[in-house]
Amino acid sequence: MGVIRRPTAARSFLAAWWTLGVLAAAAQGSFLAPRAFAQAAPPARFQAANDLARAGDYPKAIESYAALSTTDESASLFWNWAQAARARGAAGEALWALLRARDLEPGDRALAREIEEVRAALGLDAAEIAPEPLVAVSRFARRFGLAWLAVALAALSLLAHAAARFARLPRAAAVAWTSLTLALCAGLIVLLGSLARPTGVVVRRGAPLLPAASPTAESAGTLREGEVVPILDDSGGYVRLEDSSGARGWALREDVRPLDR
Repeated sequence: MGVIRRPTAARSFLAAWWTLGVLAAAAQGSFLAPRAFAQAAPPARFQAANDLARAGDYPKAIESYAALSTTDESASLFWNWAQAARARGAAGEALWALLRARDLEPGDRALAREIEEVRAALGLDAAEIAPEPLVAVSRFARRFGLAWLAVALAALSLLAHAAARFARLPRAAAVAWTSLTLALCAGLIVLLGSLARPTGVVVRRGAPLLPAASPTAESAGTLREGEVVPILDDSGGYVRLEDSSGARGWALREDVRPLDR
């Protein structure tokens, strides 16, 4: 029978430290729940909002969807919101709602097609709705449940380290270090995604870009409707942003709707 190499105290401590780090990140909310756990809007209220949209009362339908979204979120809610906004002629708001729906259902191909259609209608380049590459990393992590995978692998690593140290089970140490390595890889992807700057969508046509967060500030330019912009700061009813040309300034908060959950 071969001799089982027992992990040193330093290695055991390192494994436990990494495991607890992954679990702590999950507890702090760094890991988003998989899409299966996304809340659905209350059926009766959601149906009432859909009836308003079908009747052509798009402003009230959108108002109802907005009220629902404060407590319950689902890809279906934002999809219908987008259709109502588009029918109303608010393409920027429609794109925002579609991007929110994609955040909840990252792998939905119908959403991807609709986003491309609205983007093209607004005359935007693909880069203008994806200014933060790390957002795509975050979406990838959510789509494949890497956060939950990292937690599971970290827990497996901890158990395997304990088995190798105390029960001296064959190959337990190899399982422990392999699962720890995989957990770190998955956790690193999640961590990179979390480093993306917050973004928002310009939802109003002709929204002014202001040099200061002040009601007396004169417009220094206009923002493109539907463009996704990194949000750098906020102050009262204003947000500081950077557009695709590199210009920085302030915009009314109501003109730039945040994408971050």
